[in-house]
Amino acid sequence: MASQMKSLPSLLLLSVLLTTHILEEVSATSITLYNKCRHPVWPGIQPSAGKPVLARGGFKLPPNKLYTLRLPQLWSGRIWGRHGCSFDAAGRGRCATGDCGGSLFCNGLGGTPPATLAEITLGQQDFYDVSLVDGYNLAISITPFKGTGKCSVAGCVNDLNEMCPAGLQVRSKDNRRVVACKSACSAFNSPRYCCTGRFGTPQACKPTAYSRIFKTACPKAYSYAYDDPTSIATCRGGSYLVTFCPHHLV
Repeated sequence: MASQMKSLPSLLLLSVLLTTHILEEVSATSITLYNKCRHPVWPGIQPSAGKPVLARGGFKLPPNKLYTLRLPQLWSGRIWGRHGCSFDAAGRGRCATGDCGGSLFCNGLGGTPPATLAEITLGQQDFYDVSLVDGYNLAISITPFKGTGKCSVAGCVNDLNEMCPAGLQVRSKDNRRVVACKSACSAFNSPRYCCTGRFGTPQACKPTAYSRIFKTACPKAYSYAYDDPTSIATCRGGSYLVTFCPHHLV
């Protein structure tokens, strides 16, 4: 289901991806994970219920490396980046953010919030988005190619850790830097912020001061549960490039 990792200069990346996928079956959908961060990222992959686990659910992706997965038809799921990870030879350990049960291989488990999520659902028309509903840890973008339709770029390109409100901050062990930014729901467990209880409809759950901070920084990402109109992107017959830290130059 997966290709081996490759290392490429960023300016050549998209052209190589396009050339590679021209050689694949026309009906195949692929997703390429590309790490532009200056540090390793450990992608986590969680399928939706009833869908197969890909690449055992996680692996290490060094800086300026890419990893391509062939997606089964009608697959859906989410991808996120873990960082600050350390694993032993058996794949047991921990990550500073996005951890999935202390294992290198998430094997169907989701990541511990806060974590930026790249979500995709394949069908006659694919739906994809980047969500901050579970908070933020790394900048992520989704770029479609070879598809038809609007096929716009989705994502959160800015570093929200640099502007995270004090009440949402997750700090490093030495307390010197912000490593992730919680959602207001996770931080305060309030129905108003979680869109639950009497706030459990699009009419009742509206943007808050916290979600507006997220939306201003990342207008092409979900900022709260009902932030649909400006957050979901669509494409037909495309393949996808998911980039971690797309704002970095390499």
